[in-house]
Amino acid sequence: MKRFLILLLLLFSPPLHAALHERVVDYRAGNVLLKGYLVWDDAYGTKQPAVLVVHEWWGLNDYARERARMLAGLGYTALAVDMYGEGKSTEHASDASGFMNNVLEHADVARERFLAAKALLERQPMVDASKKTAAIGYCFGGATVLNMARQGVDLAAVASFHGNLVTRTPAQPGAVKARVLVLNGADDSFITQDSIRAFEQEMQHAGADYRFINYPGAVHGFTNPDADRLGKANNMPLAYNAAADKASWEAMKQLFNGVFGR
Repeated sequence: MKRFLILLLLLFSPPLHAALHERVVDYRAGNVLLKGYLVWDDAYGTKQPAVLVVHEWWGLNDYARERARMLAGLGYTALAVDMYGEGKSTEHASDASGFMNNVLEHADVARERFLAAKALLERQPMVDASKKTAAIGYCFGGATVLNMARQGVDLAAVASFHGNLVTRTPAQPGAVKARVLVLNGADDSFITQDSIRAFEQEMQHAGADYRFINYPGAVHGFTNPDADRLGKANNMPLAYNAAADKASWEAMKQLFNGVFGR
């Protein structure tokens, strides 16, 4: 009996060397040096689904890296993407607006930088190449992953947390390959009811597999524990909402469980 119990422990216990691995990775899009943050946990084996994390308009900061670590803790290899170059970030709205607009004002820049990150992640030896990559994003990053889905980028799924819904390039019928999940604060003053209606009509017209969830009482930035501090410092209507944060993360997990057969 004792030998049997020892055998069970050996079979079902994680390897002793299992650990969280994290590192900064340099890559390029055009002439711009980008500095992403790659993280995985080898307790989940050597072939893991891949997930991209696109940051808020503040840039690739500790919050985006923490979300990547949380995904690694679920058994995904995650790359927190650098959309601004040189890994830069800020806590000042004026700087964040400038960084963001430098990307948005050039139609191909966001796509080029997203695809460069996607290619880098998919080359990693611990990534399961038989499965498509998924992507999540926050605020600016949420809008970014939605736009990648609209443009037909080959993704398994995208999840947008408090991301802008307005786009200059609406999805065309049959274009959206990814399953789409939008996680929105019902009291977010940046997201109008008209933009929600337009988004849902767009997804229906495109024939997309999508789900839209509104969280009552939640405002912009509801997943970020630093939202209250950043909102106060920048005179912006931002606030953390623990209940909406937890519920939206669970909705994302449910989507990924279905997509990746977990």
